[in-house]
Amino acid sequence: MSKTASTTKAAELREQILALVEQYHSEAFPKEEFIPGKSAVPVSGRVFEADDVCSLVDSSLDFWLTTGRFAKQFEKSFAEFVGVRHAMLCNSGSSANLLAVSALTSIKLGDKRLKPGDEVITVAAGFPTTVNPVIQNNLVPVFVDIELGTYDPTPERLAAAISPKTRAIMIAHTLGNPFNIAAVQALAKQHGLWVIEDNCDALGSTYNGQMTGTFGDLATVSFYPAHHITMGEGGCVLTNSGPLKTLVESFRDWGRDCWCDPGVANTCGKRFEWQLGDLPFGYDHKYIYGHVGYNLKLTDMQAAIGVSQLKKLPNFIAARKKNWQFLSQALEPFQDYFILPKPTPNSDPSWFGFLITLTEKAHFTRTELVRFLESRRIGTRQLFAGNLTMQPAYKDTPHRIVGDLTNTNTVMNNSFWVGVYPGLDEPMLQYIVDSIAEYIHR
Repeated sequence: MSKTASTTKAAELREQILALVEQYHSEAFPKEEFIPGKSAVPVSGRVFEADDVCSLVDSSLDFWLTTGRFAKQFEKSFAEFVGVRHAMLCNSGSSANLLAVSALTSIKLGDKRLKPGDEVITVAAGFPTTVNPVIQNNLVPVFVDIELGTYDPTPERLAAAISPKTRAIMIAHTLGNPFNIAAVQALAKQHGLWVIEDNCDALGSTYNGQMTGTFGDLATVSFYPAHHITMGEGGCVLTNSGPLKTLVESFRDWGRDCWCDPGVANTCGKRFEWQLGDLPFGYDHKYIYGHVGYNLKLTDMQAAIGVSQLKKLPNFIAARKKNWQFLSQALEPFQDYFILPKPTPNSDPSWFGFLITLTEKAHFTRTELVRFLESRRIGTRQLFAGNLTMQPAYKDTPHRIVGDLTNTNTVMNNSFWVGVYPGLDEPMLQYIVDSIAEYIHR
């Protein structure tokens, strides 16, 4: 058989395989009826259709097991969706945070680079891997408190945390609710600080009509199954800066100086004409390392799911907003017992969850209510680490606390959240509300 005939036959077989995959999806993943008390009501989860499975299988048939054509397609489309110049895929949102912080330590940034002992302002009521890259790069996290309701830090607390050693601000948009970006930008400009937005829980949120993830020098996104779209695992770093893009890619790709794509050589046109460091002239540029990096790339199969999922993102965002609004209105009669979440002024959040804080009038504890909801198969989560400074992992970690952490401790003891992700429909949300109401009335 000629090469042309073989290629044609392979294309036909691919079409048949994908047609069968679509049929398989309808049989293997049928929509299940919701039965209150028996069916689970998760806080989050993957939402996928036949085209997502087909895209995954399509990429697997290429047997290109590292970053490839689907990754390129996703990076371009995703950057356009968010509104930034550059999107660099990696293997998780946590790795995206590590890459963002590490890129700012590069010697290529000169006097602007982050050096050991420099301080980075963040919040104590957060997720560990927003702070871990700060610690791993020998920087000092400076923890400030949050306000109840928005669960983001106030401009006053951020301003009070600035010292002569402060070099950056790195904060997450809590459960999708944007922090006061205008205030953070003003402080950064006044004091010459880097800004990193942890946008992992906020994809699709806007502030003053502009997407979050576009304001900082760098921003990060997660594609874990709990997040707004999924690749299973996967993350992304966003930036409008060409030099920062190059640095992020270097740290992601073993720390190498070369910028060739996998499977490509001599993009620069002078692969054997470099002399860097103390290496001999002509040393292969593909094996010159400018940074202490790792291989944090993702596979093209993951990116293929992302390409398919990205088409659904506008509907996913709309569903999250709708579900959050339903819970907000339905739980309003119980405001004596709960502090209900509220959007930051000038923002339109793409919510990750619905966070509830018990008030002093509540005649029950968070644990008692959560156990009751879990017994009814309603998933609940606490606000991640609660108070990071009280977690065993950070007991002996150098850090600084500015002011008290009163609200952070309130969240640690009295807050929990339920889901608003697109896999939940109105009967499920009503079941959550009815269960909370029944417990209170008891």
